[in-house]
Amino acid sequence: MPRVIVAGGGPVGMLLAAELGRRGVAATVVEKLTTTHDEPRAGTLHARTTQSLLRCGYLPVPDPPSEPDAVVEVPFHFGGRPVLTLESPALEGPPMIGQSQSAIERFFEARARSSGVEVLRGHQVTGVRDDGDRVTVTTDRGELTGDYVVGCDGARSTVREAAGITGTTHPATFAGLLGLARLGDPARVPGGWTHGPSGWTLINPNPAGHSRILTHEFTEPLPERGAPVTLEELRAAASRILGHDVPMSDATFLGRFSDFTRLADRYRHGRLLLAGDTAHVHAPLGGQGLNLGLQDAINLGWKLAMVVAGTAPDTLLDTYHAERHPVAEAVIANTRAQAALMRPGPEFEPLRELLGDLLAVPEANRLLSDRITGQGVRYGPDGEFLPNFRLGERTVAELLHPGRPVLLVAPAAAALADAAADWKDGVDVVTHDLGTPAVLLRPDGYVAWTGRDAERLTQALTAWFGPRGAGSGGP
Repeated sequence: MPRVIVAGGGPVGMLLAAELGRRGVAATVVEKLTTTHDEPRAGTLHARTTQSLLRCGYLPVPDPPSEPDAVVEVPFHFGGRPVLTLESPALEGPPMIGQSQSAIERFFEARARSSGVEVLRGHQVTGVRDDGDRVTVTTDRGELTGDYVVGCDGARSTVREAAGITGTTHPATFAGLLGLARLGDPARVPGGWTHGPSGWTLINPNPAGHSRILTHEFTEPLPERGAPVTLEELRAAASRILGHDVPMSDATFLGRFSDFTRLADRYRHGRLLLAGDTAHVHAPLGGQGLNLGLQDAINLGWKLAMVVAGTAPDTLLDTYHAERHPVAEAVIANTRAQAALMRPGPEFEPLRELLGDLLAVPEANRLLSDRITGQGVRYGPDGEFLPNFRLGERTVAELLHPGRPVLLVAPAAAALADAAADWKDGVDVVTHDLGTPAVLLRPDGYVAWTGRDAERLTQALTAWFGPRGAGSGGP
């Protein structure tokens, strides 16, 4: 019997399964598609996602920078305007990685399978039931039972509906179209973001093949979200925005999107949990949705593994909602702000110009950069993300590769290492001076506690990683 059933095998579901599998948790992924679909959707991994994946061992450890405090900068947009510069520490590697969503899904599926996860493709989840001491998932091929179900099954989630979890919504203000098609005259089509009388285009012209074409129009009435898309509709929208005919042909993909938002009011109901688009949907501006979901999976994976193993109390899962729900609220807020800035009309030009002036101020740019990249996330008063310092022969990321908590203790604070001795089977103790007596790191790289008091250390160890001698975290 699988201990955890993951409903939905997109990038978020596959990463969660890989995280459970590498910690020895018996998991099954149920995915309705028989193969990964190649679609021209989100393809950007932002800084906090890459930093987290580095600590999980999915990315190579970067070479140390020549200057320890060096910062890498990448130009970016906010609301379609190139007014933002994304920043991240050079010691973490690149602040942004371009990779297709389908490639990300395939990578994590391979990692999940290699760690023993069962992947059932071509199976449709039709129902979920929490039986109190277990869960039952009904599919079109039969039933599965497990300890927990995580809904990663998208915006129209069966798991969320079964859990009866309501959501806070905001209606759409623009209609978006996405297509891959051949442009009849690519030389006349501007690349990148372009503002027109009815909205914006985002086009990657390809003179030799298919171009990626996105349109964002604010004219009403907005079409139904599930309405089919035709090539003529995409051509007409691009032509209206750009002010001239944009001939196109041979579409290989057509899709519809908007800035409709929904945030689940809770991420957990008993043995049912939500992650990714199942928990939150918003405008696809800046590639933040994929990153938000992947970070959900990293936050939940180690907690769920410890609870299943019996080394941490079930209440640890409540911290998942407490930590990730506010992050999603912030992402939804900034995507709604971007949509507002993108509204056509001369009355909005002063606002756009003001934003450009503000983001020329380094402190303002850094604030917004940290929001887009996720580097502003903290979990509680102690919960900063520890940078990838080199600690002797290993970096912080390499210390976390086994997927276990790490207690960093200064040489002069041996008493704190002694206080943690009863957790030695589940927490790695490393002697190194970071300028404070001790730093307790969670498996995801965030600080759980820092200080000098042995009693408070044991309280933090118990709260996060279970009682004394609870074990190594394997089931």
